[in-house]
Amino acid sequence: MENKKCFCDTGLPFDECCGLYLSGSQKAPSALALMRSRYSAYATHNADYLMETTYISKRKYYSKPEILRWAKENTWLQLSINEFTETTVVFNVYFLNSENQSDIHYEFSTFKFENGAWYYLEGKFE
Repeated sequence: MENKKCFCDTGLPFDECCGLYLSGSQKAPSALALMRSRYSAYATHNADYLMETTYISKRKYYSKPEILRWAKENTWLQLSINEFTETTVVFNVYFLNSENQSDIHYEFSTFKFENGAWYYLEGKFE
């Protein structure tokens, strides 16, 4: 079977991009790679990965069933990276919501590197 293109914006095959991180065979090497892989996790309904890559002290603010519900009710169209630093990523996500209407999610995300892995710390939304 032909390797499909990754859900994130790299244009690489999924198995050579975010698939490496979602499968657990590698850890995301940067905040940007983690952010891209988290978008792919929403697109593939991988709530376990989203919880595991959220900073430990912040996980109590999230519900795996709620993440999974939101991931499944939307159709994920495109990720667009606006800017990034070593620990932050600003991005837009384009998707069709549960009413099949076009929607855009803007976020300024902060990440933390700890014990050899990157974690999602928090996001500011507009």
